[in-house]
Amino acid sequence: MSKDQFIKNDGNSLPTAEGWGGAVQLKGIYKWVNTGTKRTFLLKDINLTVNEGEFISIMGPSGSGKSTLLNVIGMLDDFNEGQYSFMGEPVQNLKEKQRVNLYKQYIGFVFQAYHLIDELTVYENIETPLIYKGFKTSERKAMVADMLDRFQIVGKKDLFPAQLSGGQQQLVGIARALIANPKLILADEPTGNLNSKQGEEIMELFKKLNREDGVTIIQVTHSEKNAAYGSRIIHLLDGRVERVER
Repeated sequence: MSKDQFIKNDGNSLPTAEGWGGAVQLKGIYKWVNTGTKRTFLLKDINLTVNEGEFISIMGPSGSGKSTLLNVIGMLDDFNEGQYSFMGEPVQNLKEKQRVNLYKQYIGFVFQAYHLIDELTVYENIETPLIYKGFKTSERKAMVADMLDRFQIVGKKDLFPAQLSGGQQQLVGIARALIANPKLILADEPTGNLNSKQGEEIMELFKKLNREDGVTIIQVTHSEKNAAYGSRIIHLLDGRVERVER
């Protein structure tokens, strides 16, 4: 990536939208934890390329490394060995603040455990990514109102996460992930706490974002029905890519 494709953000270089190559490239990624003298591998020799505009599903039994892999791609977890290129940038060479800025600029993450901020209302939780990206108050107000309406949670906007059901928290988390129009959506069991109708609506929304807006999507799911929305299904077992289904 050339130097003229960089902008300054809080003193750190970040690629501009024009610099978005769309590719997530993992080469020989290993991640492990040490317990005493024993090394337990969470990821083993992961090689994966995701091109711009792809919709990828990751499947596997519990403990296979699905969420760990998603967290590595989202730069929330470090890895011990290998190379990771995001937007043409070697992640392992970036400073922590640069990684955080890349995440805020380009990634929307739907967490399985919601990760809503307890002290903020529904409205404020959804608004947070827009504040990070410097949107004006009037713009934020309109965009949050649109999301509240889209997910039919207008009546919940002044409530706190503890006052919501699991399904409602999931919808807030999805709204927060989508509001800033991310280039890459990472979704960890995005419909796990939703009823079947809500779940189908979310998957159709993801499909629309992918096909019409070119948003790259990587989802972790146990649902074969949801996995089928992807153009490829990556099957993990014991931290390794067992097979790829197209």
